[in-house]
Amino acid sequence: MSDDAPTTDDVHRAAAAIRGGDAVVYPTETVYGMGADATSPEAVERVFDIKGRDRDKPLSAGFPDVDSALDYVEVTDREEAFMRRFLPGPVTVVVERRESLPDVLVSGRERVGVRVPDHDLALELFRAAETPVTATSANLSGAGSITNPSQLPDEIHDAVAVVLDGGTTPGTESTVVDPGRGIVHRRGAMADDIESWLETHA
Repeated sequence: MSDDAPTTDDVHRAAAAIRGGDAVVYPTETVYGMGADATSPEAVERVFDIKGRDRDKPLSAGFPDVDSALDYVEVTDREEAFMRRFLPGPVTVVVERRESLPDVLVSGRERVGVRVPDHDLALELFRAAETPVTATSANLSGAGSITNPSQLPDEIHDAVAVVLDGGTTPGTESTVVDPGRGIVHRRGAMADDIESWLETHA
């Protein structure tokens, strides 16, 4: 698939794999992500296992749009306003989760990171999957982020069902922000704009 852009059939094959409990790799406007059914504890566990990730480090959930995300999270007016301003975009928005997102996804916490990538292929995958999709980088825990499928280690390539090759991604990490509490957990893309919004909407 590296010579040609993924087809609709490729995307639907990846979406079917997600619904079947498998993990896939997909591009975003930041780095490549690893996607599995974020509502399935077993699928989420699989992502932790593939990455070798500490279970104390929560995963985010990806959605095709803000309205879809609101079915799985509880937000204040301020939080929703922030989401509608910055999503889709390279931002992970931390808000309160509903019980439909399992404990294992968020390491037992009450809040979850929401991603709506500004990337057509990722959004097409999320729509086709018809379920929240894990949004975590497609790398081994502690290793560098993946910006091209050629960088995927064999352990990941062999463990996922589908790799959607969208070419090289920019590589700048998303900014992680809790707009309800006015906290930027990690500065990344659009951090200055985000901090300005938080100040003017305090």
